Amino acid sequence: MSDRDQILADLAAGKITPADASAMLDKLERPPRGTLYCKVSPKGAISVYGLQRMPVTLYAEQWERLLDFADQVRAFAAEHADELKRKQRPAM
Repeated sequence: MSDRDQILADLAAGKITPADASAMLDKLERPPRGTLYCKVSPKGAISVYGLQRMPVTLYAEQWERLLDFADQVRAFAAEHADELKRKQRPAM
């Protein structure tokens, strides 16, 4: 039996409250900390989670423009590598 099925079975048996079940299911579905993942925002934009504390949210056409510009960002970062600071990724 999967963890999800066990949570639902415990809920049906009255062993846990609906609020507890919801929190446990949410925790199961959330990717590990530091993992990048996308969701559609309530306003229909794309939110990328896992980069920083808050999601980075842009509309589809903004993401397309930014992704089309990715090579220039990489080149700029390479040219200015000695000026840039890097943040260490947290251990998983």
